[in-house]
Amino acid sequence: MGSLRMTGKAPCAALPESSCAYLLQELKMIWDEVGQEENERERILEELEQECQEVYRRKVNSANMSRIQLHQALAESEAEFTNLLLSLGERSSPGRPEKMTGTLKEQLNSITPALQEMQMRKDARLKQFIEVQTEIQRIASEIAGRPENEAITVNQEDLSVKKLEEHQSELQRIKREKSDRLCKVEEYKVLIHNYAKIMGMDPSKILSNVHTSLLDEANDQQTKNISDDILNKLNTMVQQLKEEKNQRMDKLHSLGKSLTKLWNILDTTLEERRPYGEIKIYSMTSGSSMLGPGSLTLETIKQIESEVQRLDHLKESKMKELFMIKQTEIKEICKKSHMDMPYQTEMHKIMDVIMSGDVDHDDLLKTMDEYIYKVKEEATSRKEIMDKVEKWMASCDEERWLEEYSRDERRYSISRGAHKHLKRAERARIIVNKIPGLVELLMAKTQIWEEEREKVFYYDELPLLAMLKDYMLTLKEKEEEKYRQWVSSYYPIGDTENYQSD
Repeated sequence: MGSLRMTGKAPCAALPESSCAYLLQELKMIWDEVGQEENERERILEELEQECQEVYRRKVNSANMSRIQLHQALAESEAEFTNLLLSLGERSSPGRPEKMTGTLKEQLNSITPALQEMQMRKDARLKQFIEVQTEIQRIASEIAGRPENEAITVNQEDLSVKKLEEHQSELQRIKREKSDRLCKVEEYKVLIHNYAKIMGMDPSKILSNVHTSLLDEANDQQTKNISDDILNKLNTMVQQLKEEKNQRMDKLHSLGKSLTKLWNILDTTLEERRPYGEIKIYSMTSGSSMLGPGSLTLETIKQIESEVQRLDHLKESKMKELFMIKQTEIKEICKKSHMDMPYQTEMHKIMDVIMSGDVDHDDLLKTMDEYIYKVKEEATSRKEIMDKVEKWMASCDEERWLEEYSRDERRYSISRGAHKHLKRAERARIIVNKIPGLVELLMAKTQIWEEEREKVFYYDELPLLAMLKDYMLTLKEKEEEKYRQWVSSYYPIGDTENYQSD
């Protein structure tokens, strides 16, 4: 800045009216005209010079401050750009100038678009992070069974693609876990519905006691609670229902067996059985797991239990009659097979027990059934021998008739139907001639039977083998007697020599 002191005169027309020199010239003319003193003029000029210097200094300082701010803004932009690159996990950006040239403003203007682009990319990336982490937190809250009220905090220092992929992988993993848990929940719900349907329970009430979000009509906005605690509660509930179902099945199985047994014992008609359903009772007694809806309700159990109790009381009143029927059956089997009546002492004791009512009647009837089975079994083992005994008895009847016919043959020959008597006699002789062979076969089979069972074969309380031996002895005596009579008819009495020679 030049000095404001006046050195000489200069024409006013040569200076611009806005310049400092023109103004000084004008000031001098005023002073000359006024007659301003020299000292005063020097003082005023010095003041003007100082004021000008202060104005220039302020302008310089302002310009310098602007330059500093531009440097600072440029440095901050470069730093921010670098931080964005690091945050996004990138080494460079195609929008950033390779080399910074030109004035500070030009350099700042050249980096600003790239900086804005990077900032937009960061915002977009940050939004992705927030979406992924929000979804992770939401699902994690469902799994943990806690409210979703925690704020999402994203680490903006690492918004790299690698980190985003890690979060996305975690989201996929937690989604799979959620899907598995939802499947498990549905499995439990299906089991609970099935058990409840079989036992006549309300599945909605059962599920609501575990958690309201398990209900099918629950609000879609309500968070599904699939926590370990809920799964454990569902598992416990399923186990409890399964145990209850098994207990009811066992009870119905027992009641069904008792009811079927009582029906058979009491010869209950199909009409009386129909209210309880033969198929249902069959499934109960067979222990089948294919049970229909309502088949295990408490009402069903009480209904069948009441019927069992009713029939059980009825059975007690009919036990004596049933015992007598079974005893009569044993007697008929023994009578038909000509057997001795077995177990008479035991059956007397059973009758005494029935009258006293001290033991389970089912066991007594079972014992009687065992007696009947053993008697039938022995009757079956005797059948072949008994068939031959009957044939032998019939042959003996023919033998007796033939003997009577032989004693009075003349009367039969002149009586009415003589030719029939003659034919019968011929048949009887054939049958009688076969008796010895039949008896010997019968004795052999009887002996084998006795050896196998180590007991005597009785026929109407008599040992059959002894009867057969007696018969063979009698038959032998008859043959000897016939022979003696024949000898006597051919050889006179005392003619022993001819008899012996013959």
